[in-house]
Amino acid sequence: MSEPVLALDGVEKIYGKGRPGEVSVLRGASLALMPGEVVALVAPSGAGKSTLLHIAGLLDTPDAGRVAIAGQDMTRASDRARTGTRREKVGFVYQFHHLLPEFTALENVVLPQLANGVGMGAARGRAERLLDTVGLGPRAGHRPAALSGGEQQRVAFCRALANGPALLLADEPTGNLDPDTSDTVFAALMELVRETGLAALIATHNADLAGRMDRIVRLDNGVITRG
Repeated sequence: MSEPVLALDGVEKIYGKGRPGEVSVLRGASLALMPGEVVALVAPSGAGKSTLLHIAGLLDTPDAGRVAIAGQDMTRASDRARTGTRREKVGFVYQFHHLLPEFTALENVVLPQLANGVGMGAARGRAERLLDTVGLGPRAGHRPAALSGGEQQRVAFCRALANGPALLLADEPTGNLDPDTSDTVFAALMELVRETGLAALIATHNADLAGRMDRIVRLDNGVITRG
């Protein structure tokens, strides 16, 4: 059996630790994601799902517990090691696309690869393939302002997968879209995930989208339970 792409074991996070009014957000959260698995993370607003995603993506550190990416324990890794692992193995998608406005769709997908040492020819070829997969080949030369909201978010998905990560973390990726556009964008995301075989943890309030993933987990009172 292959090892988990993401393993969280007893993760705790306390804000204002040791001070009056401290807030315990995560209270021993544990989760394992296997290659090719798409998991919905469901939680009420303010329950700590963004904190969980930030810790899973090595943007934040837990106060207790263990975080491993692709079998490598990153809990107490140096900032340099965390940055390298995050760049090479983790892709992020947020509710807002955060595309660079002065660059085209294609360039937005090329740039992360150049930053990771990929040559221009190979980077451009991968960017074109990813954009074609989500139906945006004809729109590759347009800047974000000339794209619809759904198109912008599909470009953001491609950018997140540009460096071939093992893990995709998405925080309400269709939250700003109308229902029809949300369905189209989610279908594109699932196609990209299935094609690449990575593991994905997708936070969403949309019960219909959650039900289309492989399984649902819930963050409740700082711990993860099955949906």
